[in-house]
Amino acid sequence: MDTEIKNAVSAADQDAQYDDKAKRLLGNKIILAHILAKTVDEFKGMNPKDVVSYIEGEPFISVVPVEPGLTNIEKIPSNDGLENGQRIVGMNTENAEINEGLVRFDIIFYVRMKDGISQVIVNVEAQKDEPSGYHILNRAVFYVSRLVSSQKERDFVKTNYNDIRRVFSIWVCMGMDESSMAYVHLAKDDLLGSYPWKGRLDLLNIVLIGISNELPEHDEKYELHRLLSTLLSMELTVDEKLGIIEKEYSIVVDDRIREDVSAMCNLSQGIREKGRADGEEKFILNMHKKGYTLEQIAECAEKTIEEVEAVIKKREPVLA
Repeated sequence: MDTEIKNAVSAADQDAQYDDKAKRLLGNKIILAHILAKTVDEFKGMNPKDVVSYIEGEPFISVVPVEPGLTNIEKIPSNDGLENGQRIVGMNTENAEINEGLVRFDIIFYVRMKDGISQVIVNVEAQKDEPSGYHILNRAVFYVSRLVSSQKERDFVKTNYNDIRRVFSIWVCMGMDESSMAYVHLAKDDLLGSYPWKGRLDLLNIVLIGISNELPEHDEKYELHRLLSTLLSMELTVDEKLGIIEKEYSIVVDDRIREDVSAMCNLSQGIREKGRADGEEKFILNMHKKGYTLEQIAECAEKTIEEVEAVIKKREPVLA
């Protein structure tokens, strides 16, 4: 394997590890509770610490496939006899390699409503930026539709459509130009008459959260955005992140959060350094293509002649 391929694999691995740690951080119940308190009508205005108890079981992180027929979380009885546990059907570790390459929900979990009976299904997705290959709202509509259709024979059987759970698909998009949040849901327009059709317009819910590169100010309006920006920032240090989490949000930093924050910061540093190195290499190669001498390139790039030669020599077959 040549150096270029090794570097590409290493960069991809760093990105994958960063994504994994980001999902693990967002998958902490107290973080999810903060998200729910700002996005789900039932919990708005509540103290996130009080919302935690409504999250059932442990959230599934990157294990539930999106593909039709494979989104198969099945209810199982818990120790107290109530059906509030979940398991993944047909996803045992022995056969895990069969499902490699499948698109999976980032985070998915059940939330019990305050009446103690009804439930909603919540999916949280983390995006580094707004995708360029497709419109993110279209993907969100597909995900929220899968969350409904996959309930058949699990949350409702046969034609008992009144048992469909409400679903929320919440998208956290980083690298945006500004802090934003939008709520997308069903609406009914009476085109003729005003017949009161029975059914629920609140079954499908999409929330799009835009996180800017700059840390939002400490203000109630930006409360959720500041927390998410802090957690996912590639610029803040471990101490800066933990300080904001503990002091401003009164979140108890356990070993898991501390380890994930520390790992993310280390990965962020590696990704930034790789980005700087790639930029310097591209600058050197462009000057070399344009006929500048080694001395001129070294002076402009603030490198030694030997370092410049090493970059050019490494990429010479590509330039030839």
